[in-house]
Amino acid sequence: MARIAAAVCACVPLGGCYVMQAAGGQLDVMAHSRPIEQVLADPGMPAPTRTKLEAAVDAREFAVRELGLPDGRSYRSYADLGRKYAVWNVVATPEFSLQPRRWCFPVAGCVSYRGYFAEPPAKAFAWKLVAAGDDAIVEGVATYSTLGHLPDPLFSTMLGWSETRLVGTIFHELAHERLYVSGDSAFNEAFANVVEVAGVRKWLLARGRPKDLEAFEASRRRQAEFVKLLLATRAELSMLYASDLSPVEMRIAKNREFGRLKYEYAGLRARWGGYDGYDAWFARPLDNARLASVATYHDCVPGLERELVDAGTLPAFYERAEALAKLTVAERRDVLCRGR
Repeated sequence: MARIAAAVCACVPLGGCYVMQAAGGQLDVMAHSRPIEQVLADPGMPAPTRTKLEAAVDAREFAVRELGLPDGRSYRSYADLGRKYAVWNVVATPEFSLQPRRWCFPVAGCVSYRGYFAEPPAKAFAWKLVAAGDDAIVEGVATYSTLGHLPDPLFSTMLGWSETRLVGTIFHELAHERLYVSGDSAFNEAFANVVEVAGVRKWLLARGRPKDLEAFEASRRRQAEFVKLLLATRAELSMLYASDLSPVEMRIAKNREFGRLKYEYAGLRARWGGYDGYDAWFARPLDNARLASVATYHDCVPGLERELVDAGTLPAFYERAEALAKLTVAERRDVLCRGR
C-alpha cells in the first residue's frame, strides 16, 4: 500500500549504503523516463500501452482543471522499468506492538517504512529486523512520489492496473503534492485517499460511465468491510499487548487472533459471492507489520471524509485540510480520529 518511498532522500547527504542505493535507483528512474508525448508518437507502441498512457494524460489534465491539483512536473513522462515493482518498502513493528518503526529523512520527514529500489536489499534489511525480534514485511510498490521535488514519471509497473485504479493513483499522488505534512503519514495518506475517491467519482461522472462508477462504489464497499475487519483485529491485539500475560502466553494468543482473522475473512469472502480480490493479502504469514500499514492508510480517512462533506467542495476541503495541517499530530488525531 505505501506510496511515498524513501527515495525522496536520493539527493541529500545522508551517507551510507542506503542513501547510495536510493540515489542510484532514482537516477536509474530518471534515465529511463521519456516525455509521454514522445512515447505516444512511436508508431510501434502496443495498443494497450497507448490506451493507458492516453488515459493518464487525460487524467492529469482533469486533475489540474477540475480537482485543483498541482500542474507541476509529475506525470509528464513515462518510465519503462522492466521490473514488477518500482520500489520495495519495509514495514516493521516490535513483536508485541502495532506501532510501526519510523525512519526519518530530510524531505519526507519521519515515515513508517523504508524504501528500496531492489528486492534483495529490502529483504536483507527485513530479515535483520526479524532476527532482532521484530515483525517485518517487504511490500512491492508499483509507484511512489517525491512530493514534486523531482519530476515523477508514470511507471510501466502501473499499466497492468484497471483504468480506474490508474486514474485514481494519479489523483492520489498529485494530492500529496498539494498538501503534505512532514512526519504524519496517517494524515497524508488519508488526505490523498479522500481526494482520490472524490476525483474518481467526478472523473467517471464527467465521462458518462455509470456502470464503471457502480463497479467502483461496489469495490469501495468491499474495501470498507475488509478494513473494518482488519481494524477490529488490530483493536483486539492492542488490548492483548497491553495485558500482563507472559511473552509465551501473549505469543499464543497473538497467533490465535490471526487465525480468527483468517476465519472471519473466509466468511466475508463468501458473503461477497466468492470475490477473491483480497486473497493475496492472506497469501503470506500474518503479523503486526501487515496491520500497521493498513492503519496508516485508513485510521484518519473517516474524519477527513466528514471534513469533505462539511466543506461541500474540494477547494473548501483543501482549506480545511490546510488548517488541520497547522495543528500538532496529537491535535489532528483528536479532530479526525474520534471513535477510533
